[in-house]
Parts: sequence; C-alpha cells; structure tokens
Amino acid sequence: MDRRHFLAATGLAAVSPALGHAAAAASAEAPLFSSVNFYSDGVDYTPAEYATRLHAVATREDFAADYYSLGGAVESLEKKFAALLGKEAAMFVPTGTLANHLAIRKLAGTDQRVLVQAESHYFNDSGDGAQALSGLTLVPMGLGQADVTLDEVKAWVERTAGGRVKTPVGVISIESPVRRRDHAMADFGEMQRVSAYAREQGIRLHLYGARLFNLPLHSGKSLTDITALFDTVYVSLWKHFNGASGAILAGDAAFIEGLFHQRRLFGGALPYAWPQMALVAGHVDGYQDEYARAWRDTEALMALLAGDGRFTFTRVPQGTSRYFMAVKGVDAVAMAGRARAHGVLLPAPHPVTGALAMQVNPSVLRSTPEALARVLVAAASG
Repeated sequence: MDRRHFLAATGLAAVSPALGHAAAAASAEAPLFSSVNFYSDGVDYTPAEYATRLHAVATREDFAADYYSLGGAVESLEKKFAALLGKEAAMFVPTGTLANHLAIRKLAGTDQRVLVQAESHYFNDSGDGAQALSGLTLVPMGLGQADVTLDEVKAWVERTAGGRVKTPVGVISIESPVRRRDHAMADFGEMQRVSAYAREQGIRLHLYGARLFNLPLHSGKSLTDITALFDTVYVSLWKHFNGASGAILAGDAAFIEGLFHQRRLFGGALPYAWPQMALVAGHVDGYQDEYARAWRDTEALMALLAGDGRFTFTRVPQGTSRYFMAVKGVDAVAMAGRARAHGVLLPAPHPVTGALAMQVNPSVLRSTPEALARVLVAAASG
C-alpha cells in the first residue's frame, strides 16, 4: 500500500477491521495475546495470559518441578542457556541484581576493586550492595558513555598498581546493551581489546548481558563471539523471554559448581522456581529471528508514518531496541489513550519533550505495519 492511499484511511472507525485481533478494544472481553506494546523488552503478558501459558506448559507430561531451585525444569533451562552462551555451566538466579552480585563477588576473590561503567545498572541501581554486602569497591568509568575504552581501563589499572597500599583490580564488568544509554551497545572491537589486556593482567571479566540476545542483529557478532570475551555472563529471563522473573548466570563448570550455596546465603533459593521461568524455554530458540522480523516491521511502520508530517523519528547511536517517536501538535497522553483502546500500548511521553521512547519487541508481530500505522495516525487525529 502506498502512503497516499494509506493516509486516506485515518478514522478510528476504520481501524479495528484493519488491525484484526490486535485491534480489539481493551476490555474484559478483549482476546488474550492480542495487544502490541511499544514499551517492553518482551510481549508483556497480562496475568491472565501468563496463567494460561503456564497451565499449558506445566501440564505437559515431560515437565518436572524443581526443589529449592535445583533440578527439574530449572536444570533443563540452565543446560540450555549454557549451550547457547558457549559456557560449560549455568545457574538460575531469581533476580539479575543477585546474579551480577554473585558473579562479581566470586570473580573478585581478594582483589576487591572492580571497574564498571558509570552508566551501568550495577553501579547505579543496586544501592551500593557490592560495597555493603561483599566489601567490593566499584570504580566508575566512561561517564555518559556506553563504551568501556582500553585507555581508561589501563589508566585505572596502572593507577591502582602505583598506590601505596596494594589494591589490585580484580574484575572488569561491562554492560551491553546499556539501559541508561537507551540500550546503546558497547563497541565490540573495544571490548575485544579490553578483554585481551585484562587476561594479560590476570583480571577477570563479567558481562552484564540482560538484553544480550538483541546484540547479534545490530553488531553482526554471534552470542558466543561476545560471550567468549568474558569469564561469566548474566542474561535476564524476563526481559526478552517473558518469565515472571529470573536470571541466568553462566561460566565454566568450576565457577558454577557449588555456587547455589551462595545463592541460598543471599536468600535467592526459591523453594519452587518453576512458576517464574517455565515459559522461558518456549521463547528462547525463536527469539533472535522474531526480534529481527519485529525490526523489519518497525522499519516499515516508520516509513508509513513518515507520510504524515506530524511523525518524526530519532535513532540511537550504536542503538539496539530503542528509537524515539515525536508527534507534532498532538497531546501524546491523549493519543496514547486512544491507541490503547485499540490494543496498541505506547510508553509515557517525556515530561519535557513529549517524545516517546519506543521499544521494539516481538509483540509487534501480532499485527501488521499497515494496521499499526492506521491506529497511530487515527489516534493522533483525535
């Protein structure tokens, strides 16, 4: 459909037939698994949707519960992720915060100075837990940047070596993509250089890869190309893969062996973890293909909306799953309310600029670019 004919159909009355099942009104009668969201890393199941999927998985003959996060479906998922990430072993952890803490704590050992990005989640959003709980000293690098550069790493390592009290750097932790930089990815070449230098110096490396599975599409590097640079890697189970919560921590067998005792020490041994992660296995294998197709549909959507002079788009440098949409002369809050009534869920606008931080995820595939564009144009028109 060309943009001239597309833009002629802007009334909300014309939207629902075009959108199909994803355009149903947001009501108690709306079908499950129908909404398209532009704010989440995943499809963002409602409680009813999650319960429906959970029942289907849990009643399979081959499904087995864990006990205190050991065995059963948990163990199967750990083995699956270890293979995908190119590591010998993996462990389920109930939160990403705890997964990163356990990894860096063990990697550091007695070398308790840790280099981290100033923009990283671990430095900003863990309440100084590294210091309070494990005596680690976090050294922030690259203020305002997604990248960790070899020059800055060397400067800190050499400065530490020259101190009057020996306090060697034990770990370098790198987050990619970086949430606080709008999901921009760290430069792969720079990570390679940092990794090679760290190994020469005997410094261990941890990858904060909550959204790791988005990187291959944008970087041209495979998952194992990236994870091979690091001793340990964390991946979120709820962001991409629609678990209720949970994380995977992967590394070599000697690192993971017995680590469940530390998980329990910090209160992370759920008596039954299976309800949190049972849906994950069904989303992992197809995720990278679905994410690539979601981006193709998003590109088509942006091209259609470009024909309406009110819509403009901004890309994120070194970006992955986020772009920004602005709608000129439109109350973004009111627009979002009208779109929601037709099954399209938008993020809250920026309080100053009014721009919408749009996320690309597989829920986009529940509709078509043409149908989604009709909803957004009609919602902008009132």
